[in-house]
Amino acid sequence: MASTSIVKHQHAHHFANAGQEFSSAKLGMWLFLVTEILLFGGLFVAYTILRGRYPEMWHEASSHLNWQLGAVNTLVLITSSFTMALAVNAAQTNKNGEKNARMFGLLVATILLAGAFLVVKYFEYSHKFHEGMLPGAHYAYTQIAAPNAHLFFGIYFLMTGLHGFHVVVGICLLTWILLRARKGHFYSEYYTPVEVSGLYWHLVDLIWIYLFPLLYLVG
Repeated sequence: MASTSIVKHQHAHHFANAGQEFSSAKLGMWLFLVTEILLFGGLFVAYTILRGRYPEMWHEASSHLNWQLGAVNTLVLITSSFTMALAVNAAQTNKNGEKNARMFGLLVATILLAGAFLVVKYFEYSHKFHEGMLPGAHYAYTQIAAPNAHLFFGIYFLMTGLHGFHVVVGICLLTWILLRARKGHFYSEYYTPVEVSGLYWHLVDLIWIYLFPLLYLVG
């Protein structure tokens, strides 16, 4: 892709300078990420309580998850986190617009990897729906002898579904960043949206790194 001319960023009028705007945006993102950790923290507490109450059922139900697909998705998200970090670096070192193509390519790679994660999760969910491994009254799977297996799948769908929603939000956010990067909006003096988006994406990756062993490997 040909280089584009840089569109100089003007900081908002209520900030004294661009540095103050960057610090405020980064602090705001960190505060938002704390609320996200609290949200998932409540689910982790519920997980701990139910696993402690039904340990045998938990291990048996977990063994019916496809850990290979979970491992593939773990590798996919770790790779996407790496390409996102490189995209941030490309924005930070883009002094005259010549590296826009590199940043654009890295953002595309991150979005495609996120999409691959959702595709794998779609096939995994489809299998669960077909077998009747569903939460609550919809549970119809007969290959788990221990009672209350629907509780495990309730937690499974709640935690992975909420995480999947965050992946979709991340794709939308990175697409917006991608469109702006294509116009040359980000360079060494202004890359705030790219960096704060990267922080969000790294949290999405980190949460999955916890979900994978807790749900897929516990059995």
